[in-house]
Amino acid sequence: MTPEKKARLIAALGSRLMRLLFGTLRFRVNDRAGVLAITPPRPLLWVFWHNQLFISPYFWERFCPTRRGAALASKSSDGEIIAAIISCFGLRPIRGSSSRGGSRALVEMKRALEDGFDVAITPDGPRGPCYHVNPGVVKLAQLTGGQVFPMHIEYSRCWRLKSWDGFMIPKPFATVQITLDPLYTIPPTATEEEFEAERAKLEQMLRGADLSIG
Repeated sequence: MTPEKKARLIAALGSRLMRLLFGTLRFRVNDRAGVLAITPPRPLLWVFWHNQLFISPYFWERFCPTRRGAALASKSSDGEIIAAIISCFGLRPIRGSSSRGGSRALVEMKRALEDGFDVAITPDGPRGPCYHVNPGVVKLAQLTGGQVFPMHIEYSRCWRLKSWDGFMIPKPFATVQITLDPLYTIPPTATEEEFEAERAKLEQMLRGADLSIG
């Protein structure tokens, strides 16, 4: 069996188990951006931390059924499975990362945005450091003029894997708190210092969520 076929088989089984789990969860969505009530005039760059990735394909499918989406998945063997899973939820996978295939991934994400797809990025993936925004998402936003859409996800109860980012999987019947922050346009920068300031600003946006679950 080829790695691609193996990944598709694992994804088919895994996505069914995920849907069983998702059916037990209670969702609370705080749409500060108003994106779920209106249709933004152009595609968006959805940005959230790597350890919050688990629920995001289902959220997209359930709450944004009319929006076309693409998501970045690394070129590793784990990325092959992730790419197959997000395909099961109607998202188009884009292969690449900051460490492998970064330039090609940037071109593919730019093309997806131009074709009208929203693009989801975990800016600290696939290897970290955790909660650190790598520069690729800033470059992409500046290159395309795409609006950045910060997304925060928290679970009332979850398992944390012993991975570099403490990847989170919600426990059955947990509450999922999702906060969608206002859209943000990253302006052009002329110097490395200005670019770093914008990167740090986005990182603070993602770190600064005030989430609470009752």
